[in-house]
Amino acid sequence: MDDVLTEQFVRNAWSVAAWDFEVEPGKVHARRILGEDVALYRDAQGKVVAMVDRCCHRLAPLSRGQVEAGNLRCMYHGLLFDPSGRCIEVPQMAKPPRALTVRTFPVVERDRYIWIWMGDAERADTALVPDAHWQVDPAWRSIPGYVHYEAANYLLIMDNLLDFSHLGFVHATTLGGGRSADIKPKIERFDWGVRVTRWYLNDDLPPFLAKVARFRGPVDRWQVYEWHAANNLLSMDSGSAPARTGAPEGHIVPEACVFHSVQSLTPESATSTHYFWTFAHNFELDNAAITRELADQIEIGFGEDKAMIQAQQQVILDHPHAKMTGIPADAALHHVRQLIGKLLV
Repeated sequence: MDDVLTEQFVRNAWSVAAWDFEVEPGKVHARRILGEDVALYRDAQGKVVAMVDRCCHRLAPLSRGQVEAGNLRCMYHGLLFDPSGRCIEVPQMAKPPRALTVRTFPVVERDRYIWIWMGDAERADTALVPDAHWQVDPAWRSIPGYVHYEAANYLLIMDNLLDFSHLGFVHATTLGGGRSADIKPKIERFDWGVRVTRWYLNDDLPPFLAKVARFRGPVDRWQVYEWHAANNLLSMDSGSAPARTGAPEGHIVPEACVFHSVQSLTPESATSTHYFWTFAHNFELDNAAITRELADQIEIGFGEDKAMIQAQQQVILDHPHAKMTGIPADAALHHVRQLIGKLLV
């Protein structure tokens, strides 16, 4: 597949369409997903409905419509569509013809994510929805986050997440990782994606933890993350414990800072991407200030990523014939790129 830019997307898979709170009862939420404009709303039972954002009459945007008793009315000429996309009312017509329909997409609401299946509806197996329970588990706390990449293909963001050697350079004073480029990770390859494991032994406390850590001094730090290629989802266990207290052997002392992050990419277009994320912690659960501080620090780091990746995208657009040259740190992203290439066939 193209090394730098693609207008092809994996459609027969679950993608994150929105956070649950973005689709409010009685309102319509518009979002472009995999190059398709979609209108999201809740029916009479509160279930999310996803329709192509085009009325089949004059192609007016249904996202400008009005929710009526769980149905969606186009506010151009008044056609009313039920949650299946069937037109059930047309002014001046006793019975709307069957041809008046709008395409709908399978939707699953789980773990605060609204998942959408943009491909063949018959293949939409809910068992394939990735696990993101940390976002609702009472043993964890997090704040939902969102970054809109206005000018970056999702593959470039994926590459960034699959190679943490950049932490010591892009995030030197924020997310940290001064020795990240020198650490060779363990990479496990699967037919669904990769698992990458990195350990920073006897390392400095990452800058973003300075305000929340319950200890000082050197740390043993870990990042174990899985990337699900079909869904563009990262699920990462990470943390920092006082050095030499047994973390590499699986003994996590009470004062350690343990996290689980879920990060999901949904292509908007060939050069724009929706980025949904949480950074959950399992300590100080009743301290909302800690949750807020962590989210703020992570958001700063993600802003640094965005600035670099969007600048990279511009260089690619300015020099369409330039080629990327691989280095050892690219091992995980090469495997996932190959998997995505197979999924596009």
